[in-house]
Formats: sequence, structure tokens, C-alpha cells
Amino acid sequence: MSASPPLALGVLVSGSGTNLQAILDASASGRIPVAVKVVISNRPKAGGLDRARAAGVPAVALSHRAFDGREAFEEALIGVLRDHGARWVALAGFMRLLTPHFLRAFPDSVVNIHPALLPSFPGTHGPRQALDYGARWSGCTVHFVDEGTDTGPIIAQAVVPVLPTDDEESLARRILVQEHRIYPWALSLLALGRVRREGRRVLIEGYEGASLASWINPPPPDGR
Repeated sequence: MSASPPLALGVLVSGSGTNLQAILDASASGRIPVAVKVVISNRPKAGGLDRARAAGVPAVALSHRAFDGREAFEEALIGVLRDHGARWVALAGFMRLLTPHFLRAFPDSVVNIHPALLPSFPGTHGPRQALDYGARWSGCTVHFVDEGTDTGPIIAQAVVPVLPTDDEESLARRILVQEHRIYPWALSLLALGRVRREGRRVLIEGYEGASLASWINPPPPDGR
């Protein structure tokens, strides 16, 4: 894996940046061929910027409030990403919708992680939506970003059961553990050139498919 050219990545954050930390750790350990070139936040006090600095990665605060309109802000984002050599962009808790203007600058090269099993429960508060709906399963999704809200083609998903004792915080916490696992892995697949898109389907080279085992929640008493 280390022989592969590293994926030149820019990461956009708005908050504490735990998914960013998972990416930084996986990159630093050599587990994934990804080089984080720059971390940008629209919130100058975001904890994700501190995580980037601690890892020796350029950290740039770029408040959207300082710009006259969304396109002007995105033009500045594009400039910083390009100046640092980023070829791909990962959203890691970035709380701004990106317009077609930004996506055209990085065609098919922007990815996001969402705390729900898309296409169910897009937008904000995925765990809360799953609980309110009475879903038996929840999880997280790594997907390409398109012009919709959490509507891009799906790269990878992880599933967690919704427990009778769950509240929004406990469910979100268990989902987050899986986010930290699958986001670096999905970026590694992209870096290794193992991801191919056919319309909305994303095919992974060398992946033969999951086992035919099924999961039931709640489990039947006889285990079948």
C-alpha cells in the first residue's frame, strides 16, 4: 500500500474534527496512502484546526462571513486547496453546502461522511431521525458529493443496531466509532485506484461482495 502515490487531500472541517483525526492518524502510520495537504475551516476556532497544527499540517481559517456571497467564499476555498496541492477534498463535519461552482473545480473528487444509512435520513441529525422514525438499524455512509444534499453515489457504509436503550447521544457515539473506521478505508480505496463509478453504482476492484448472512434486529429467539 505504501508504494502507491499518496492521495493529495484537502480536508474541510467546521467542528472538533474527530474524523479528520482518524484520517491524520491513518496517514501518519502509513496504513493509508493519503497525504493531507491542508485543513480548512469556516470557523476560526474549530478544534479541527488545532488537530491539523498538532500533526504538522497547514491549517487555514477561512470564515464564510468575511465574503460577499457563497461563490466568493468558495472561490477562496478553491484557491487555498489548489495552492497547497490538494487534488481531492474530504468533508469532515463541514457545515456548509457546496455549490456546483465548487464541485466543478474538483470534478468527481469530493467525498463526505454522513451519520446515517443513505439514502435514509439525509441532512442534519441522522441519529435523531433514525430514532424518531423507529429504525432498527442505523450507521454511516461515505459518498461522493453531488449537487444534492447527501445524494451522491455511495462508496462504503457501516451498520450499527439501534438499541432499545438508545438516545441520540449513545447512538451517535456508536456510529462515530464506525465513521472513524470506514472514512480512512474509503479514502485508501480511492488512492489505490480501486473505485470505479457506473452511474450511481460504485464498484470496488477486488471486492467479491459481502457474505450472504443476514442480520435481524431484534434477533429471533431461535437464532434463525
